[in-house]
Amino acid sequence: MSRKRPLFGLVLAGGRSRRMGQDKALLDRDGQSQLAFAMSAVASVTELQFVSTRADQQEDAERSRYAQIVDRYDDLGPVAGVLSAMDEYPEVDWLVVACDLPNLDEATLTELVDSRAEDAPFTAYRSSYDELPEPLCAIYPAESHAILRGFVDEGLKCPRKMLIRSETQLLAQPNPAALDNVNTPDDLAGSVLKANG
Repeated sequence: MSRKRPLFGLVLAGGRSRRMGQDKALLDRDGQSQLAFAMSAVASVTELQFVSTRADQQEDAERSRYAQIVDRYDDLGPVAGVLSAMDEYPEVDWLVVACDLPNLDEATLTELVDSRAEDAPFTAYRSSYDELPEPLCAIYPAESHAILRGFVDEGLKCPRKMLIRSETQLLAQPNPAALDNVNTPDDLAGSVLKANG
C-alpha cells in the first residue's frame, strides 16, 4: 500500500437517527450544524471532502451545501456509504468519519492520518471503552474495497466486525473522548450539542 495515493474525506450523514429522534447531522453546535463541524474537521487533513447521504436526503439544505456521495446500496448501514465512495473514486484512500462525534479534534485526525498503515487493510483507533476497533473514524485504503465487498457478500454488515476480522492497524487514542458519539437524547444531554427546534 502506498501513502502517495490521495486521501479523501467522507462524513457519514446518511443514518436515520431513530434513537435520537431527530437528524443528528443537524444538531446545533455553537451556531453551526454537527455536519458542518465534522466536515470542517475532516477538511483539515484531506484533499477533498464529501458527505455521505441517502437518496432522499440529497435536497436537504444542510447536506446540499457540500459535495455528496449518494448511497448506492440499501440496508447496509455505514458500509453503504463507504462502498459508494469507493465505487465513485476507486483510486483514492478514504478517511471515514461519522457525523455524530462532538468531541472530535484535529489532533485525533492528524494522528490517524499520519499513522496510515502501508501493510494493513485498515487503520483505526482502539475504543477507549472496550479496546475494539473504532470503524467510524478510520482509514479505508483503496485496496480494502474488495475486503469490504467480500464481507458484505458473506452477509456481514457491521463495520466494526469487519475490522476485527481483518489485519487492522490499531492506534491508541490521543484524546479518549474524541470518538464518543451521540445516539440518544441522553447522550445529547451530556454533550456540547443542542437539539434544534
